[in-house]
Amino acid sequence: MKRLVAAALPPGLRNALSGKLRRLHGEHAIAARGFDRAFYLRNNPDVAAAGGDPLDHFMQYGWREGRDPSPHFSVDAYLQGFPEVAESGVNPFVHYLTSGRPVVRRRESPYGFRYEIIEAFRPVAERIPRAPPPAAGGEAGLAAELGASREGLARLHVTFSHDDYSANLGGLQASVRREAERLAELGRDHLHLYPARAWPVVRADGDVEPLGVVWNGRPVGIFSADAVARALRQACSGAAVGRSFAIHSLLGHRADEVGDILAAAGLHAGVFWLHDFASLCAGFHLLRNDVEDCAAPPPDSAACGICAYGPWRARHMAEHARLFERLSLTVAAPSQATLELWTRSAPFAAARTVVLPHAELVARGPAPVAEDGPFRLAYAGLPVSHKGWPIFRSLAVRFADDLRYEFLHLGARGDPTLPVKFQEVGSGMAAALEAARPDAVLVWPLCRETFSFVAYEAVAAGCAVVTGPDSGNVQAFVTETGAGAVLADETALGAAFETGEILALGRARRRPMLHDLRYGALTLDLPA
Repeated sequence: MKRLVAAALPPGLRNALSGKLRRLHGEHAIAARGFDRAFYLRNNPDVAAAGGDPLDHFMQYGWREGRDPSPHFSVDAYLQGFPEVAESGVNPFVHYLTSGRPVVRRRESPYGFRYEIIEAFRPVAERIPRAPPPAAGGEAGLAAELGASREGLARLHVTFSHDDYSANLGGLQASVRREAERLAELGRDHLHLYPARAWPVVRADGDVEPLGVVWNGRPVGIFSADAVARALRQACSGAAVGRSFAIHSLLGHRADEVGDILAAAGLHAGVFWLHDFASLCAGFHLLRNDVEDCAAPPPDSAACGICAYGPWRARHMAEHARLFERLSLTVAAPSQATLELWTRSAPFAAARTVVLPHAELVARGPAPVAEDGPFRLAYAGLPVSHKGWPIFRSLAVRFADDLRYEFLHLGARGDPTLPVKFQEVGSGMAAALEAARPDAVLVWPLCRETFSFVAYEAVAAGCAVVTGPDSGNVQAFVTETGAGAVLADETALGAAFETGEILALGRARRRPMLHDLRYGALTLDLPA
């Protein structure tokens, strides 16, 4: 059939099409040499869900969308480093593989990385979905799914967050996942709801968005909020004494929709988690223009007047105020530092407040110690600005030729423009750090962390933690445990390496302990 169709084409078009197909087939084979299928599927859950060939997706769509083919190659960085490749329209990964694998040298701004962040800042309004929302399924379909319950919804637990925890990685997603795992162990039903599309802010009246539904760990489709409420009302018979709920994030939700869904299940009192500060501002990291800690000043302050998130702060506070009006909420914080900032800045009336860390350290035994060799500093996690990657990068470049130091990066993807040793790590960061044995881990976020898993994982592996004064839970954790150093600022950090003061954190001098990390189940661990 294909031959008949091809034969019907004019000779010139047939020859051109044949040549293009041969070229694409050749490029496909070239890209296959360095393409990491597991990495691509892990970092692109939408591709994994579609079920097609990941290399085919990358060759046809992925590279044009800025999706990386392996942890060792960045599409965006390569195109920025070689603008002539971008202008030619060729596949940058194929160009890289057929051009001697040239090293991309990142062009640093003379004004510093914060200038680059501001220059690349995308206005909040442009991040809000504008296309029509995806089609929602019918109420009957959801009702049928709820009918296949673990115990008839008698002890149903409902959670809300900004995305599908079963398909995405991150600290918040891991928290919901641990909650879900404990629920499964207990035989309880779990309904998780999230906006079908990514929203950077809470929704306002008139913003229509269906909800993605994960039922007992399995995605079952997209439904309107009204359909979810009706299906719950039909399925939840009897008293709600055994049911519960937890709101992990209100991003992409509306307070009244959340209240209506919970009311359909007979629920009014539950838990609101402080995974970030979205209840105080649309800039949920509390970073003014994404570059400077703001500590949540009064909404009418001059500081908010010069911040791109300022105009959106009223929406966030109003929607969260409505949430606290409709529901009786226990505010749960993973650290005391987080609760103190929120209590100082939030005008909402909580039923009560509680601090419950996501994990605790349990001593296991002495950590291995190397008596000689360079001081090894690691960065653990994604190479993103708000987690402090530019600060680590600056140190690695500045002291690249200093024999006293060695730099390494462990994370889900690397930065090919920085020639340091990279080890791909998806989950199991504590084990990876224990095996790699760095002396210290740089945990220098630009924002106030509510709870830093990386800091705990580093100490569990016998590493010291190096951080700054505005890192929230990280600074408090290091100060309380003595497991590292809190330095005054980035200048002091550079000076500590220049003078060698940082060498005091070497394993041979500290003789650290190894620890096991005991993770909690969040809402299910809270006292009644």
